[in-house]
Amino acid sequence: MYTIGQISEMFHLPISTLRYYDKEGLFPDMERVSGIRKFSEKEIEALRAIECLKKSGLEIKDIKQFMEWCGKGSETYSQRRDLFLKQKEIIESEIQRMNQALDMIKFKCWYYEQAMKDGNEDRLHSMKPEDMPEEIRQAYKNTHK
Repeated sequence: MYTIGQISEMFHLPISTLRYYDKEGLFPDMERVSGIRKFSEKEIEALRAIECLKKSGLEIKDIKQFMEWCGKGSETYSQRRDLFLKQKEIIESEIQRMNQALDMIKFKCWYYEQAMKDGNEDRLHSMKPEDMPEEIRQAYKNTHK
């Protein structure tokens, strides 16, 4: 069993956030000893799921729905799976978007390194993608679709 302070440190979350989650009913079976919250492995695992869903863009009300489904047992497996499939699509789309941004940054870093070596951008303006190093060419193609 862990105290709220220990969980706060473990997950790098403010104690106020943990209290809010508890108030919202996200830890329905949490044990209390003399009014003090005691986090078990069950709450820790729930918190991992909560933080994952939160990072994927889900709102607290939807996370609360997920936790309610968990409480209903096997009859809600399909809803829970569908929720995670939807969030998986959202994250994969965000990763693709961020990879494009990263590729543009890689390309521009290379571009300006070359411009600094040359003292101008003349050679670069006339350069075709096939004349670029392989990694840079791939980055360029990913950002110039």
